[in-house]
Amino acid sequence: KEAEEIAMHYLKKRGYKVIERNLKNTFGEVDIIALHKGTLVFIEVKTRRTDEYGMPFEAVNHRKREKLKKVALMYLKKLKKEVAARFDVVSISIKDGKPGIELITDAFEL
Repeated sequence: KEAEEIAMHYLKKRGYKVIERNLKNTFGEVDIIALHKGTLVFIEVKTRRTDEYGMPFEAVNHRKREKLKKVALMYLKKLKKEVAARFDVVSISIKDGKPGIELITDAFEL
């Protein structure tokens, strides 16, 4: 939750308009859904306090990406209109209590 709050603040400062958080359906969950410059963005937030297991964004592996795609497709189907969409990842590394944030836009394809 703390990481999602950090991500929300970061995204809002960059012009993202958050429309949903923690959207769940039968396929899984997406952390944040936002609008950015006319594009619907599905955002995954990953956090690490140590780099022992790699960088946070590395946790968005093939399996996780496939789940996110299914969640997004179901969401888009319910909208009943065609919209531009993409996936972003907010990677947060917390060291000495201070977050380092990396935004990966268009991180993978639908």
